[in-house]
Amino acid sequence: MTTLSDLAQPRQDYSYGFMDAYAKRELRRRILKAIAIPGYQVPYASRELPIARGWGTGGLQVTLSLVGPESVVKVIDQGADDSVNAANLRRFITRMSGAETTTDTLKATILQSRHRIPEEVMQEGQALVLQVPDPEPLRGVTADMSKAHQLHADSDYGQMWLLLYEQLVRYRQYIQGASYPSLVNGLYIISPSPIPRWDTPKLHQAAHLTLLSAGREKRLYAVPPYTDVYPLEFSDVPFQVEDQQGWVCKTTGVQNKFMNELPQEDGTSQYELSDSGYAEKLVKNEAVGATYYDDQGDFYYDGYLKPPVQPSL
Repeated sequence: MTTLSDLAQPRQDYSYGFMDAYAKRELRRRILKAIAIPGYQVPYASRELPIARGWGTGGLQVTLSLVGPESVVKVIDQGADDSVNAANLRRFITRMSGAETTTDTLKATILQSRHRIPEEVMQEGQALVLQVPDPEPLRGVTADMSKAHQLHADSDYGQMWLLLYEQLVRYRQYIQGASYPSLVNGLYIISPSPIPRWDTPKLHQAAHLTLLSAGREKRLYAVPPYTDVYPLEFSDVPFQVEDQQGWVCKTTGVQNKFMNELPQEDGTSQYELSDSGYAEKLVKNEAVGATYYDDQGDFYYDGYLKPPVQPSL
């Protein structure tokens, strides 16, 4: 007579980094292909993880395929290290890998982020992993994904330019918020994750590697170090970021950094730094790294000085 114990498999612990060796090997190969063809969406077999899809499974799979015992991991959600999503992902990564964690951008070797790029400039040898809910920038102009793939292959982005033109005609300014379409390496247009427009220029000629992964859509793409990334703009209507002129962080007193707006009961608003790790260093009077925007709010983009906010037409 066959018993339950006869049918049961011997106990097996999790593989290092939770995912099995084949899954990590496949992801690493896909990452190499994405790096070799900047901006190209590489399909991969998105695995099941102990978190729901839509909560960062794409970024988590990439991080788990890269992390090692010697890694130092930072995880942020909308710029915050202490949000529920960031804390749970960080706890899971370190439990499955033994890697150290940090809240300091400059100390991290792998920085996984949901919807923000840190204020401090990341350096060579660091990897930024961005969680992506929708990797297809052409979804707003064509519902047929097979057609979208053909448009990418032909570098035919006329419909995207038309969409921006219609925004200018109707609203006299670009109204695209997060995920502003950007041209990578002069060839592919990407959706740079739902980062605010404020962060989009930070991808241009960055010293670090940027990996973007969408778990639900089973796609990943990359921006290698020192690669051109240009937000789409017309020559006579420059790209513009969010207007936060005059906003001052209530805790640190700094300006010209991306802020969260905090409505008050009296109808006014206060502001605080979105990047909690950067704010923590300022509060503790610790040394901070270079930031993308200087004290006047100017951003040096491809050698040319560009103010964060351009006047509307």
